[in-house]
Amino acid sequence: MTLLEVIATTIADARAAQRGGADRLELVTAMGEGGLTPSIGLIEGVIEAVGIPVNVIVRPHSRSFVYDVDDYAVMLRDVRAIAETRANAIVVGMLRANGEIDTDGLARVIEAADGLPITFHRAFDEARDLYAAFDTLLQFDAVTNVLTSGGKPSVLQAEGTIEKLVEQAAGTHCTVLAGAGLTVDALVAFVASTRVRAVHFGSGVRVEGKGLAPVDETRVRRARALLDARI
Repeated sequence: MTLLEVIATTIADARAAQRGGADRLELVTAMGEGGLTPSIGLIEGVIEAVGIPVNVIVRPHSRSFVYDVDDYAVMLRDVRAIAETRANAIVVGMLRANGEIDTDGLARVIEAADGLPITFHRAFDEARDLYAAFDTLLQFDAVTNVLTSGGKPSVLQAEGTIEKLVEQAAGTHCTVLAGAGLTVDALVAFVASTRVRAVHFGSGVRVEGKGLAPVDETRVRRARALLDARI
């Protein structure tokens, strides 16, 4: 079974995604900026409203994925607060200026997460070498998913890279979560080509395919049906 993750920005989004058959949510705010840390009120409200896992992004700003001391102070406070809720996982990503994974920062987040698993988000796509970056992330048992578009604006432009990353992840504790630019119409061919076992939808399952529109329950249900038909 291929896991279906959907971005939610509101409680209504979360409910629509669950009704449509999503397996998991990524909760963000400011989707137009690529997703920033949501408020505790929104986190708790979404967790109370749905019965599927809620992964919560921790991203203090959209300027870059290279963070300074003050950024990390904010992020660690947010991670500790989220760990006190019933969130399923933390979604985070950080790089050094040279394009390598900031392993020191990641280790601090993992410690603050107090046992919650980590999804490393699309900061990964800005890494200097995706395959070396994936090897680095595999050194962290807490990192159970890597969200990636294969280094391209759309994952549909990087099927070969996604396929190679899926092969790299085989037999490990980490899953390649393919997303960004994925559409419901392209879903079956994409999954067949890459053999990916987890997909991530944002605008592709929103009203009229618009990133700032609400989640379209009908589109989520169609994605779910297409994935289920592959079993």
